[in-house]
Amino acid sequence: MIPRLNERTHAPRDPLAAALGRPVSPDEGLAEHAIVAHWPGLDYYTPDDEQKVWRSIQWAEHLEGPYLEHPFTASPNDDRRAILHLDVRLHPDDRELTGPEWSETAHRLARAAGMEVPGDENGCRWIAVQAQPARLDLIASLIRHNGTWHTPPADVLRRLSDESRRIEQDLRLIPVSNTPRPQAASRPTPTASAQLATFLTQLADDQTSPLATVRGLVEHTAHRLAHQPGTAGADTARRLELIARRLHAIQQDLDTTAAHLSDAAHPAAAPPAARHATHRTL
Repeated sequence: MIPRLNERTHAPRDPLAAALGRPVSPDEGLAEHAIVAHWPGLDYYTPDDEQKVWRSIQWAEHLEGPYLEHPFTASPNDDRRAILHLDVRLHPDDRELTGPEWSETAHRLARAAGMEVPGDENGCRWIAVQAQPARLDLIASLIRHNGTWHTPPADVLRRLSDESRRIEQDLRLIPVSNTPRPQAASRPTPTASAQLATFLTQLADDQTSPLATVRGLVEHTAHRLAHQPGTAGADTARRLELIARRLHAIQQDLDTTAAHLSDAAHPAAAPPAARHATHRTL
């Protein structure tokens, strides 16, 4: 079981789309078993007679609620990227986990990340999505219900890794330590093309690059303007959506260029020359 902590974002739509493996839809209802766990406070805000199956867009809006309700809450570094996204993947040869096992895994990882504190009524909103084989996604808001900011522990990734090892043992899963690792080989000094390819790949990254951050801000602003009354807000929202698409196209072009540079820096090895046998007379 390998945990990965993704770059934080302003809005939950992209992390939720990554968890689902498809875009967030206003018409698609998520089956109850897709959300295997969530913050305990959700039960207090969901009437008994309310529909049990929410659309994926409703789950996104639920996670985005604290961000919109507390517009001045930010991290100690004045960072407003409040959506945390953690995903874990099982070993390819692991067995299929049951719904309760996925739920237990989600709650244990949420506690390890400091997102769930037993008895805390003002905790963070979070959900666990199990929509793709051998994968679990936790998406949370770092803005607590009372409007304060939750800062994850500095060693959160180590805590998640340690808890993942314990979950592997408790559920009798294949531990990461048993996965064969390739032997480290000496690496030649990278060429200029290889260095440029690495730089362009970083620029094209859809999670951590500055372009991805700008695109996330533009998409979030467009989403907020689209819900404001009047045609001016709707027109501006459409223009911002077009800008976001152009930024995404630029990222794709950079990724393609990086691939071309990488291919040029690592040409296919030529087949070895045929050797002529040498016969010796004993």
